[in-house]
Amino acid sequence: MDDPARVSIYVSDRHFGIGSDGLITIGPSDKADFRMRIYNADGSEAEMCGNGIRCVAKYVYDHKLTDKTEISVETGAGIKYLTLYVEENKVSQVRVDMGEPILTPGDIPVVKADGSAYGDDYRVIDEPISAGNREWHMTCVSMGNPHAVVFVDDVAGFELEKYGPLFENHKMFPKRTNTEFVEILSRNEAKMRVWERAALRPGPAVQEPVRPSWHVYSTKD
Repeated sequence: MDDPARVSIYVSDRHFGIGSDGLITIGPSDKADFRMRIYNADGSEAEMCGNGIRCVAKYVYDHKLTDKTEISVETGAGIKYLTLYVEENKVSQVRVDMGEPILTPGDIPVVKADGSAYGDDYRVIDEPISAGNREWHMTCVSMGNPHAVVFVDDVAGFELEKYGPLFENHKMFPKRTNTEFVEILSRNEAKMRVWERAALRPGPAVQEPVRPSWHVYSTKD
């Protein structure tokens, strides 16, 4: 495929294409069993996708590109290790080790509002950010992709299409960001809506945004 970014834009179009969130390519790797690259709906390349890598695992096994049930996949966020659960010669479930949450600002990445860098030991927790003529508080984390977690009072009535793009393209995020808007229901429950970076629309409740949101929620006082 000569231009996967262009193909991703074409197939992701909801009027003239398939209507997807992006495109994943699978290729050989000199570091792992396979290499995965993921292109967003706008053609930009993402580092990692938790659900996408599980789809890759099922594809390579079901299409007999491997007979192993423990595989490694090279991604833009490093090598990930997966366990495949097989029933009747087909993968029924996949477990992926996403690694520990990344909290170092430069590795997320996130910078101060004036463009200067945070110190490596600093953690962007409950940090003020101005967007849409309002001040919010966010906590930033990466699971391979940048995420900003913002707590709101009413997630169902939240204007996601209005505020999501403002966070995604905010100057504090050099590579843009995914944003999770979270409403706490109890000590054990929360509701979340996601604005996905470069997907050009609100995201579903997918696996990867749940992890940073739960990490932030579980450490919140």
